[in-house]
Amino acid sequence: MKHYNRNISYHKILFVLAFCSIIGIRTAQSQQDPQYTQYMYNTQIVNPAYAGSREVLSFGVLGRMQWVDLDGAPRTGTFTMNSPVGLYDNMGLGLSVVYDQIGPSTESNAVVDYSYSIQLARRDISRLSFGLKAGVDMLDVDYTKLNIYDPNDPFFQSPVDNKIQPQVGAGIYYHTQKFYAGFSVPNFLNSKHFDEASLNNQELASIAVERLHYFFITGYVFDLNPSLKFKPATLVKFVSGAPLQWDLSANFLINEKIALGGSYRWNASISAMMGFQVSQGIFIGLAYDYQSTAIKDYSNGSYEALIRFDIFNKLDKILTPRFF
Repeated sequence: MKHYNRNISYHKILFVLAFCSIIGIRTAQSQQDPQYTQYMYNTQIVNPAYAGSREVLSFGVLGRMQWVDLDGAPRTGTFTMNSPVGLYDNMGLGLSVVYDQIGPSTESNAVVDYSYSIQLARRDISRLSFGLKAGVDMLDVDYTKLNIYDPNDPFFQSPVDNKIQPQVGAGIYYHTQKFYAGFSVPNFLNSKHFDEASLNNQELASIAVERLHYFFITGYVFDLNPSLKFKPATLVKFVSGAPLQWDLSANFLINEKIALGGSYRWNASISAMMGFQVSQGIFIGLAYDYQSTAIKDYSNGSYEALIRFDIFNKLDKILTPRFF
């Protein structure tokens, strides 16, 4: 059992997390979008071109508790829905919702995802999709949740109260039955989270700016034998002013029912994952992250759970299952 001074962890760590990772501080730091261990099942959140690619009406819910036992640690929830549309199912339409809380900051967004697909070959069902994402982002920051050294600091006199900003993004996604790769930028807008007028035109006001986040994801399904499949995948995320994030994962799928595997996030964490195909249309996934950085001394790791519902409207969709 870990013993530590919670006041120290709250004062020194929460402050850094809240303002370096989410809204920026007085230096030119940029924020990072939420991270996911089971990114291979949550692709629509960052890439709108994924919408409709499963060729079924699909719903997904994910919950993540990061750095358990650390006061003010991130808590994230996502909801996705997407389906193919159009006469030839060559378009996809979906909805993505993200709720992310860290310390005094709560950020949520709701966007509509649209994709258009081109079928490149009939034999291996390969498709190239182009996607657009558009919606709104809302940020709320309650400074009263912070242990502020100087309560009269002008930087903390004007809380952010449900500030709404537009969000526009795009992506490209290629997939066959066993391979996929995608590149995306979920938000092209460099939105400022603070109003200069509210801080009397002080220099502090203009530095909390959202930077462009670039995502690349790819994976493959290898048939080892009739009852065992191997599914490696990787995700690379880049944002200016923040360290490169690189995730490398591998899952074994047993009898197309049980998935067991692990993941490594470069210089950050080691993860264990498992998944259960409860029925033809229901998949449940679980993940645990063990931190490999100094923050492990203040937390008991991170937990993540997801559930996906697929509604099949054609018999052939059942005969050609997708594994991502």
